[in-house]
Amino acid sequence: MFRLNIIALFLSALTLPSLATGAPVSLKEIVSSLETGYADLQDVQADFSQKTTIASINRQQKGSGEVFLKRPASSTAKFRFDYTKPKQQIISNGKQVWFYTPENRQVLVSDVTSMFSGGNSIALSYLTGLGHVSQDFNITMASAPEDKNGNYQLELIPKKPGPVLVKLELTISNEAVLQFRSSGRVKNIFPVVSSVVHDAGGNTTRIDYNRTRVNKGLSDAKFNFKIPEGVEVIKP
Repeated sequence: MFRLNIIALFLSALTLPSLATGAPVSLKEIVSSLETGYADLQDVQADFSQKTTIASINRQQKGSGEVFLKRPASSTAKFRFDYTKPKQQIISNGKQVWFYTPENRQVLVSDVTSMFSGGNSIALSYLTGLGHVSQDFNITMASAPEDKNGNYQLELIPKKPGPVLVKLELTISNEAVLQFRSSGRVKNIFPVVSSVVHDAGGNTTRIDYNRTRVNKGLSDAKFNFKIPEGVEVIKP
């Protein structure tokens, strides 16, 4: 079952291969393009595909669907993962989290505080705190600085590692970096192309984002869940 091991980034100024401008790009510019754009992000929805590798049994689990995120100014972020494969939902209104598996007729209900306790709250910052990643992570370029499309690949190590997150890899849109370099602003305010979360057990979860739409005015009702009749409710 999907676990929300997700997060953020920053620091250093290593020299990378150049953009179309011909001048070398620094790590600081890449991070700044992410943080600058994310500061204007109010909500985002995107299609996603996910691949989780379970180290202990050398097994892969794949999933796909649509993700929604809303960042209210004065409260905890709200999020929703609607999986089409496997069929399940993970929804939070900022106070509670519901894990619903219709095939099993079960819903696990937890409060957000408990879910991200024990030092794991940093995992939520991938969804909510990319505008301030430098506070939580030490950042370097990945061993392969660019993917096949020229997007930039970063490796982030949390300053306070927890069981949910010991390392994060992010791929950042090269277009967003070019926009930031030329104007100090970015049109693509959610420039994350993909993420890979590594947990303490050696497991990895990769999520690729596509068809991203931002600041569409998502309703709060999108982040509430009404438990269907006859469904077993499980609480920790």
